[in-house]
Amino acid sequence: MTSPKILRWPRIAYTPALDMQQKAVAARMAHEIPDTVFLLEHEPVYTIGRQRDRSSLGTLPLPYPVEEINRGGQATFHGPGQLVGYFIFDLQALTPDLHIFLRWIEETLIALLMKYNLEAQRREGLTGVWIEDRKIASIGVGVRRWITMHGFGLNVGYDLSGFNAITPCGIQGVTMTSLSRELGRNVSIEEVTTEASDIIAARYPLLRPRTA
Repeated sequence: MTSPKILRWPRIAYTPALDMQQKAVAARMAHEIPDTVFLLEHEPVYTIGRQRDRSSLGTLPLPYPVEEINRGGQATFHGPGQLVGYFIFDLQALTPDLHIFLRWIEETLIALLMKYNLEAQRREGLTGVWIEDRKIASIGVGVRRWITMHGFGLNVGYDLSGFNAITPCGIQGVTMTSLSRELGRNVSIEEVTTEASDIIAARYPLLRPRTA
């Protein structure tokens, strides 16, 4: 297979989506499914990696539920107007290097934003994607026996108020932005999902080991 299976889901609450991911990880581990990508939106929720430092969640209670999950990183927000991508990939068959995989996600999102004539970039020491000093996408993954889960959240819509109650990704003073804000027009999730599907499929072979 030259590209992963890419599935589009309607807006979904976080808990059933997490269950969906966990079942997919088990199926990928058993070689029952190919590498798979879920593209979707969430109902409003905050997530944070499993760690002692929870200061990025700010002052509780928060306006939306909090989920502690098996990914790296501090708190972030998911909600309507954000395209979420979950990767269920067997890295051992692709590139058994988590750092390379993270950089691949970043470069894939940068390529996606180039479709909209937006020049995005990585920032040294800060996983994610930025436009100048504004963060447009957050990235966090988990790995179990080289099978990945979680992925990215790309801000698409104008409304970013869900981030106001937290310190996004634990970065003090960070300014969050979105595709719609940068372009000055409303961009739909449906449109970006189509573009993301094409970019992910096109860039997937870059994760495969090179042959002599």
